[in-house]
Amino acid sequence: MFNNKTILLTGTAGFIGSNFVPYFLEKYPHYNLVNLDLLTYAGNLENLKECEANPRYKFIKGDICNRELLEFIFDEYDIQGVIHFAAESHVDNSIKNPGVFVQTNVNGTFTILDVAYKKWMDSPFKYKEHFLGTDALASVKSEVKTSLPRFHHISTDEVYGTLGESGLFTELTPYAPNSPYSASKASSDMIVRAYNETYGMNTVITNCSNNYGPKQHDEKLIPTIIRNALAGNPIPIYGDGKNIRDWLYVLDHCKGIDLVYHNGKTGETYNIGGRNERTNLQIVDRICEILDKEVPLNGSEALTSPNKADVKTSVPNIKSYKELIAFVQDRAGHDRRYAIDATKLEDELLWRADENFDSGIVKTVEWYLKKYKFLEKKL
Repeated sequence: MFNNKTILLTGTAGFIGSNFVPYFLEKYPHYNLVNLDLLTYAGNLENLKECEANPRYKFIKGDICNRELLEFIFDEYDIQGVIHFAAESHVDNSIKNPGVFVQTNVNGTFTILDVAYKKWMDSPFKYKEHFLGTDALASVKSEVKTSLPRFHHISTDEVYGTLGESGLFTELTPYAPNSPYSASKASSDMIVRAYNETYGMNTVITNCSNNYGPKQHDEKLIPTIIRNALAGNPIPIYGDGKNIRDWLYVLDHCKGIDLVYHNGKTGETYNIGGRNERTNLQIVDRICEILDKEVPLNGSEALTSPNKADVKTSVPNIKSYKELIAFVQDRAGHDRRYAIDATKLEDELLWRADENFDSGIVKTVEWYLKKYKFLEKKL
């Protein structure tokens, strides 16, 4: 089927991956992409509708823990790279059902790594001749190893734990995960590291801050704020709303992944952050300000969406969406502050975020208004 170099992507029917696939297909015509996704509740093929007809894109429904399926994919498509997005990622869900997170994030990552090792390498530090090409010596000596199959693991800043009022997470920050989700991601990071150190496998890891943008699952903070506001429902904010996150526009994250996959040094970790620290309360305030402008309430006006059954509630007699904010009991183990220092990525690979939070959040809200059919109604 494929003549070009083929990369296996995992979990790209989800939020970040479904933004990455069309970006990558357009930028690199010499790559073919195989997307392996189990299509759990967070995966939706509608997110990749624009890629379905592309002959360089192939979707396979399956579990990353299925070794037999992975072996078939590696053989059938001559996989020469992996970018591993697939993960259970919702902290609240990890508190309720941690076993699923260990299975997918730990065992799944191990299974892909182990299959890749056996398909790519004859023994520790010895890649199969099939992958070495004419520049074998240069490839083995290079810190980048661009001609060798590479395993790129997508991780999170949550592995570092929580920060005080000052300071930033760097690549040298000790791991201190505080939730079952972050613990499972920390474990998968360590497994990737072990395959580099023990077997000489060409791996890189990226740890990102909170992503936002189009195609994010409705359960996440920003879609939850928008959805509840439009429905006239209370907008739930944990605790006092002063938990701080560093927000990264999803396409900027995709561009960082691209740079690290192609140019990052083997065995290295790179942090990707937007340098946009905001409290949850600041996030909801800004979104409400945008909604007040784009879909004004005008006192007791009822907002309805003809295409969205869960957005049909009349808005009460209020003048601003901010009046819907409701503080709810904080979740267990809720980290107070995350913030990424992206200096290494910026200095070594010259990455820069194109969006600041003010520009990115406007684009994000407009995308969700279109999704919920409010922007068309206004226009």
